[in-house]
Amino acid sequence: MRYNHANRKKKSLIRRFVQEVQNQHELQRVGEFMDTQMIDHFYDAQGMPQPNDAVEAFKKFYSGMLAAFPDLTVTIHDIITEGEKVVTYKTFHGTHQGTFKGFPPSGRKISVDVIDIFRLENGKFVEHWAVVDWMSLMQQIGAISQPEL
Repeated sequence: MRYNHANRKKKSLIRRFVQEVQNQHELQRVGEFMDTQMIDHFYDAQGMPQPNDAVEAFKKFYSGMLAAFPDLTVTIHDIITEGEKVVTYKTFHGTHQGTFKGFPPSGRKISVDVIDIFRLENGKFVEHWAVVDWMSLMQQIGAISQPEL
């Protein structure tokens, strides 16, 4: 029973983060979910150094996403817990209404799949990995063409 209760708490934390921070765009609440010293492997994968303050780095990143896609919302398809880790499969939806990575607004709708892995300690995210379909996003806004199959 304890295992199920712990998993429910972790899943609830993720759902709250997605709803309150990502869907309602309440970026001032990021610190309720994320440790400032969180190790974010998302930056490693982009060839960027680790930020000194993960909370502020997330706010900056997500503010940039909201500037380009002000109606951005997230749908959770699945949440899996194992030990101190939580895996989510989500889709981000929005409309390209602002400049993104130097590309002007296209007015196009986007739908991008994301897999996140969070490691939690004391009810906060302390480590994060992400797989984002950036190629699909760039194709959807018209920044790059679809490859021929």
